[in-house]
Amino acid sequence: MNIMDFKIISKNNNARAAELEINGKRIKTPAFMTIGTYGAVKTLDVDDLKNCNVEIILSNAFHLMLRPGTNLIEKYGGLHKFMGWDGLILTDSGGYQVFSLGKDVKINKIGAEFRSPFNGDKVLMTPEISIDVQTKINTDIMMIFDECIKYPSDLKETERSMELSLDWALRSKKANTQNKALFGIVQGGMYPNLRERSRNELIKMDFDGYALGGLSVGEPTELMYEIIVENGPKLPPHKPRYVMGIGKPLDIAYAVREGIDMFDCVIPTRNARNGQLFTTTGIKRIRNAKYATDSSPIDEKCNCYTCQNYSISYIRHLDRCNEVLAARLMTIHNVYFYQNLMSLLRDAIINSSLDDLIKQLENNYSEVKND
Repeated sequence: MNIMDFKIISKNNNARAAELEINGKRIKTPAFMTIGTYGAVKTLDVDDLKNCNVEIILSNAFHLMLRPGTNLIEKYGGLHKFMGWDGLILTDSGGYQVFSLGKDVKINKIGAEFRSPFNGDKVLMTPEISIDVQTKINTDIMMIFDECIKYPSDLKETERSMELSLDWALRSKKANTQNKALFGIVQGGMYPNLRERSRNELIKMDFDGYALGGLSVGEPTELMYEIIVENGPKLPPHKPRYVMGIGKPLDIAYAVREGIDMFDCVIPTRNARNGQLFTTTGIKRIRNAKYATDSSPIDEKCNCYTCQNYSISYIRHLDRCNEVLAARLMTIHNVYFYQNLMSLLRDAIINSSLDDLIKQLENNYSEVKND
């Protein structure tokens, strides 16, 4: 019995439009996973998500383990029932979150030791614990536990980290006794030879999907592109490919062109709460004075709930008054925009017009176009 079915529908050079089915739930790829770290997308409920055409969200095993705790979620029958979401859930293992704790983490071959950022308790995270948490909260797609290191890091340190992540990858796979969908994560920093070694060893381990990790950690955009171009098309063609943590529209489009299928990032939701809105003509910053009396919607071409019902001047007013409704309405718009972007990318692949769509995005998202 296959854990997961991944079927490519159409190709445009390296780019692929596909369908991913798991646990009776099907999504279309390329797909963008909206971030719901604690089992919720900030300011939105599940009806909002469905109305924005969200099919898959990303939650975080590390944070959910710390609160509300694995046992509580398990008592509810898993995260889906706990949060009332019947779509797909992918859980990040916590490697990046451990990295973000900085110097307070002690890394060794066993795992990562740190103090909880919530109550100061001592915590040990290992590949086995991470997989156990993800299994008990009954996620659909699990990620291996890996180590993420800062940019820049020298060759020796990066190689040590990459080798440790490979060891943790194998331990994560062995710990997956329930045979749930599990993705490997390619590490190796900005060193092509280390990326190649990591990629090849993970392919030998035969994971259900593969991610490129260790990006969006401060490296130049051009270097990030090089890693994606070099590694994306070389990941197994019959399995989903995922780039972790990138979320600018152009970055997503360029990665799709190289055969990447899945994405996640906090940009749509975090930027919405800060008044930065993505539109078909570029980025609009709602706190600019020119929107104070603008009676038009955020984007006249957008069919989201916000644009169909409210003017940008009203939302700007709410934002200036620190009304939580402003954050909700702007988040709805950005989440809808990203789901619509992925739909446009899928259609462009099927219609062999991806290059044209990328040119349009380049025109709309150049620095000059953003207000």
